[in-house]
Amino acid sequence: MPFIMYALTGPQWLDLVLAMSLLCWADCSPSQQDDMAPLEVQFHSLDFRNVLRWKHPNKAAKNLKYFVQYKIYGDKEWTNSDHCQGIHKLECDLSQATSDPREWYYARVRSLSPEGNSSWVLSHRFYPQWETRFSPPQIKTTVTGQTITVQIRPPRTPLRGQKGRIRVTKLQKLIFRIYLMRDGIEEEVHETDSCSKELVIESLRPKTTYCLQALSVTPRSGRKSSRSSSTCVNTH
Repeated sequence: MPFIMYALTGPQWLDLVLAMSLLCWADCSPSQQDDMAPLEVQFHSLDFRNVLRWKHPNKAAKNLKYFVQYKIYGDKEWTNSDHCQGIHKLECDLSQATSDPREWYYARVRSLSPEGNSSWVLSHRFYPQWETRFSPPQIKTTVTGQTITVQIRPPRTPLRGQKGRIRVTKLQKLIFRIYLMRDGIEEEVHETDSCSKELVIESLRPKTTYCLQALSVTPRSGRKSSRSSSTCVNTH
């Protein structure tokens, strides 16, 4: 086929340049809907309660609806989080969808306004076993003479088994550190592994007030929880 060239007049050149500029603007310029996209999409995890949170876009109206999807790293298809479709709140609990602590996960969020959908905003790659933080264990004390017996109850996950909510120690080994204090001064520090449910502290002073606090320690990272509130008892 012969190649045919057309000579364009001045006005025709201007029309062509304008048309190409409009195409480029439509194709290349940021969409106004990107101003409606959620901000700072991140996972936050405590005791394997894995919650995706984000912030409301600065320029957006308050009546945005949000839609959340998730997937395992390596999967091609995204899955809708059924309970987080068209929601107004700025978080979505994905604990059940991300229940394997040794998997990598992604999530993404977009908003819907009267103008249409925003672009999707992707979370960081989330690995529950590394990123979750832990609460301190609950402690219950019994006093016999100058001996304090401490019962240790690990924090629980939101996941449920046959006997109720699963303890975090089923998914992650922890160390529990127990602080014994008298008159606000630490006298003894005890450590137990997550298999131990009881700690016995003997040979204490008679008729003395002792206070105890506990925290959880992740062995690999050394990451510590906050301390529990004080439990105070009197020896006999």
